[in-house]
Amino acid sequence: MVRFDVIVVGAGTAGCLAASSAAEEGLNVCLIDVKSKEDIGRKVCGDAIGKHHFDNLGLKYPSGEELERKVEGVFIYSPDRKSVFKVKGEGLHGFIVNRHLFGQRLLKKALEAGADLHDSTRVVKPLIKNGVVIGVKAKKGSQVEDLYASIVIDASGMNAVIRRNLPPELGIEKEPEKADVIACYREIRVLREQLPEPEYLRIYLNSQVAPGGYYWIFPEGENKVNVGLGVAMRKGFPNPKAQLYKYVLSQPLFEGSRVIHGGGGLVPTRRPLDRMVSDGLMLVGDVAFQVNPLHGGGIGPSMMAGRISGKVAAEALEKGDVSTEGLWRYGVEYIREYGAKQAGLDVFRMFLQKLSDEELNYGMRNKLITEEDVLNTSMGDELKLNLTEKIVRLFRNLGKIDLIMRLRKSVDLMNEIRNHYHVYPSSLTGLASWKTKALEIMERAKAI
Repeated sequence: MVRFDVIVVGAGTAGCLAASSAAEEGLNVCLIDVKSKEDIGRKVCGDAIGKHHFDNLGLKYPSGEELERKVEGVFIYSPDRKSVFKVKGEGLHGFIVNRHLFGQRLLKKALEAGADLHDSTRVVKPLIKNGVVIGVKAKKGSQVEDLYASIVIDASGMNAVIRRNLPPELGIEKEPEKADVIACYREIRVLREQLPEPEYLRIYLNSQVAPGGYYWIFPEGENKVNVGLGVAMRKGFPNPKAQLYKYVLSQPLFEGSRVIHGGGGLVPTRRPLDRMVSDGLMLVGDVAFQVNPLHGGGIGPSMMAGRISGKVAAEALEKGDVSTEGLWRYGVEYIREYGAKQAGLDVFRMFLQKLSDEELNYGMRNKLITEEDVLNTSMGDELKLNLTEKIVRLFRNLGKIDLIMRLRKSVDLMNEIRNHYHVYPSSLTGLASWKTKALEIMERAKAI
């Protein structure tokens, strides 16, 4: 029997941080990934990470070939492109990274800490005994092997190979609603010349081009850009690659450009799972829906979750308690620290997705929400509307007073759900009543 203290399924940003954190605590860690060691880190992604995540985790900033571009802020364009928000500030300082090299750095960190890598290995399903996750069934080539551990950490991304195979009695949500998932396609392209102000990311709102999402142009090194498009997977949603080629890559900017790489994927853009642990199990990263619901960025929060899960695993094993209660602190720390922000942004996402392009144009032109509001909201701060009587009168005369009323209701619910997540229960016994209240708030948000 092959046995470890911890098995981490998936060597992405969440999995590598979980593996390195647990191994640094002296645990015997097995890190499994379906990719070869050399290919770990290759992932279709926006490639942007906030500087504050490196500061919070004590990680060195990207440098050399790993660093594609330093970021100072973002331009947000209205659907008619007549209004542009230039959002900047320390909270938006960050980096565009070479995703492969960054992933290789995190993998190296895990291996140097002592984690044992099983690459080119596919996890088939979890091993469960009497309601406790005790390991995984894994396949490498034609060889199938049962691997056992005191704790399994599922960091398998949207594949969710452990989460999707859990019995319902464990109480963990198995699938997100399709409307809460964004289908994306992006390409790395070389332009004829560098974009002006390359230290600013570009985000474009347009429900015809990217219904329920947005399209983006993120400058990378020299003349390279990461250009992509995401759409909400609502009924009848369009193909994101087709939309990108029809509406974006047909623009003069991309005439004569050259493709380096292209690919697509799925991103869960909603609040995190309300329960992220069970007996012998923790869920981290995309598998636990730990993504910013507004812009879909998930690298930073996934690394935070990985770090927390590794530390909690070590504490649980030291105490000899890997039950749900023994692992519960992971969910408490993540949800109170970052999940509350995600929940508030989830409400705001639902509000934005219901707006017409005309309403977005009106709202941005008249600054119902300012650049400073966008910055503060993106950092998880409370959104406070400062609507002057002049603006209210203008929107009433335009027949748009309903837009202001819906915005006010959404802001109130953003603050309410965030406050509710800050009091996430300290044990499983309080989860049912907490969850009932959370769902009630979200239903009110959906009804706006």
